[in-house]
Amino acid sequence: MNTYTAIIKEVDGWWVGWIEEIPGVNCQEKTREELMESLKITLKEALEFNKQEAIKEADTNYFEEKIAISSG
Repeated sequence: MNTYTAIIKEVDGWWVGWIEEIPGVNCQEKTREELMESLKITLKEALEFNKQEAIKEADTNYFEEKIAISSG
């Protein structure tokens, strides 16, 4: 399981948030709980989209390699 960082705050009665590690993953909801759920769904969709785009660009005869990095 991968872990990501949600940056969230309340603005004028709305909860807004971003996923720190993935540009473009941001959401806005009326409650904190709804925001966290929307961020999870949007993050999953973005990761799947990025994966499919990478595979499409690689075309054929490619390899998949896992890469691990430590934060900090």
